[in-house]
Amino acid sequence: MAVDPATMTVLVLVYLAATLIIGYIGYKQTKNHEDYLVAGRDSHPFIIALSYGATFISTSAIIGFGGQAANLGMGLIWLTVLNIGVGILLAFVLFGKKTREIGHRLSAVTFPDLMCKLYKSPMLQYISCFIIVISMPLYTAAILIGGARFIEPTLGISYNWALIIFALITAVYVVFGGLIAVMYTDAFQGTIMLIGMTVLLAFTLMIVGGFEAGTTALTNMAGMVPKALADQGMTGWTAMPALGSPIWFTLVTTIVLGVGIGVLAQPQLVVRFMTAKDDKALNRAVLVGGPFILMMTGVAFTVGALSNVYFYNTTGKMAVEAAGGNVDSVIPLFINACMPDIFVVIFMLTLLAAAMSTLSALYHAMGTALVCDLWGRGRECALSMRAHQYGIVIMMVVSTILAFLMPISIIARATAMFMGLCACAFLPAFAVGVYAKNPSTKAALYSMVSGAVVWFLWTAFIHAAEAKPLGLCQAIFGKVTLLGAPWTAVDPLVIALPVSMIVMIILQLQYGKDQPAVTPA
Repeated sequence: MAVDPATMTVLVLVYLAATLIIGYIGYKQTKNHEDYLVAGRDSHPFIIALSYGATFISTSAIIGFGGQAANLGMGLIWLTVLNIGVGILLAFVLFGKKTREIGHRLSAVTFPDLMCKLYKSPMLQYISCFIIVISMPLYTAAILIGGARFIEPTLGISYNWALIIFALITAVYVVFGGLIAVMYTDAFQGTIMLIGMTVLLAFTLMIVGGFEAGTTALTNMAGMVPKALADQGMTGWTAMPALGSPIWFTLVTTIVLGVGIGVLAQPQLVVRFMTAKDDKALNRAVLVGGPFILMMTGVAFTVGALSNVYFYNTTGKMAVEAAGGNVDSVIPLFINACMPDIFVVIFMLTLLAAAMSTLSALYHAMGTALVCDLWGRGRECALSMRAHQYGIVIMMVVSTILAFLMPISIIARATAMFMGLCACAFLPAFAVGVYAKNPSTKAALYSMVSGAVVWFLWTAFIHAAEAKPLGLCQAIFGKVTLLGAPWTAVDPLVIALPVSMIVMIILQLQYGKDQPAVTPA
């Protein structure tokens, strides 16, 4: 439904005005390239926590994974457990402090720059930024789709226009304000997200009669699982799929592990650690980040699953069926169908905030990788804020075009693909780099390349969810995948990350002792 135009206009204008004003404040505080790239290395713990959390959680979590929870059930709550335990506690405590200390000592300003200076290898910088520039637009496009899918029915405009307007508004303050503006607006948007998700949970529980009544009703609907899902191992929306079934592998290896582990080596999040003034700032940030992630993902997954109760009671259909088979449309349809007009507007702002906070970080990461690391290494213009602005605009255009080309029900899968690739390519080399006294360049190179290559080969030739639409295996070998079940349901992360880790460990043990210790650049 389309909400009251006057109410919509006022609230949207207030939100956009506040966002641009905050972005302008960040712009005024941006004096040099270090401010633009790492926020002056003096960010407040509250800003770090909300910026990290708002960058981590986007429309892919709320729209994409919320829709997957409607499709596959509450088993996605295990992803919330990993998001908090790995994405916040482990990331900040185990990696955050070392990354901050080394980033300051080596004057690193981007993730590829950090890898280059850790291993004294320009080749690692090129490989890292190449992976970012190639893969990050996939994730960025998924987030653009998530925001546009909600704006489309809410504002009553076409999907194409929703996508274009959404991309342009976010790009404005990122291009001009740099990372200070990005983090300030992230904190503002994170606050809106927290309010919106809290209200969404309360409304949903009211609609289904409370948490206990809602989950009981959902449990009793186990016999209504669509045959296509039941044949693949789904047993109900409040139970885990049958162990070893295709849906079990999808839920556990792709969604839970792919995103839960992949968060540790996302370049746009690693940079947040380098903005902290000291370790105390990171410790304090954990106290804010943990509850924030709990509310964002826990609410999205719970509401997504419980939406089945609402749709069955009102339409006699399960949520995905009511949404026309498009998983990405479940949450927007649910909000527009059952919430008061004022909340539809508030939740639209929540989604805008979620998407814009992540989009701004991705635009910034892609643009700086393109200019600072890939094209501009060794050039004076690599330190020019104007050059970085051009890089951000280029990557924004690429991501928007990709969003127009991507199929339906792609948001959660594209997110898991990007995060899984980050883990396979970056995590072992990143972990050894920040902890080893003599990290081996050769080990990092072979680990990064082997992780990325194995991930791609498994994605293109084995994992049916990607191999079938890509068609590469079909074109070369005349069949959809090279292996059969259960391998076709096993996510590339489960294969590629161990390979990358083993290569890193063996070569680090062999060559690490011959590598000079990391010293300031």
